[in-house]
Amino acid sequence: MDDIPTGLEQEPPLGAHLTTSRCGYSHHGVYVGHGRVVHYSGSSGFWQCGPVEEVPLSGFAYGHDVRIMDHPWSPYSPEEIVRRARSRLGENDYRLLTNNCEHFCNWCFSGVSRSAQVERRLWPVLRLISYVTGTAESAIRETPIESKVYSLIPTGANIS
Repeated sequence: MDDIPTGLEQEPPLGAHLTTSRCGYSHHGVYVGHGRVVHYSGSSGFWQCGPVEEVPLSGFAYGHDVRIMDHPWSPYSPEEIVRRARSRLGENDYRLLTNNCEHFCNWCFSGVSRSAQVERRLWPVLRLISYVTGTAESAIRETPIESKVYSLIPTGANIS
């Protein structure tokens, strides 16, 4: 790999969770080797959403720094993470709040589709709703994940 974007000193390891800054959010993808990244292209144009696609690392970076997001533990090997990412190539079901590029990457790594960015931005709204409805203490509880993230499950809720 000759063209390593800024922010990386060397080629990322196979199956690495990559992030790069965009205007107001971080974009996520999975490094699949040979200078290629699988990502949910999401908003690829004005009000158009693109599919899960495999692109060159430079296309993913789009001129921005690229960082590797640390996953301290994954039930999947790097090869399985790559297989999971590629299994969704062509999927065209992008939804900003429930199926975005970060949901996609976290699913590849853990089997759980989750977006800390979405959860952080929804926190103030959910807190206001819980205050207005009188459920402020139990509406949202913290759950430990890589960074501070909030669960939308009420304390004591039966989720079976």
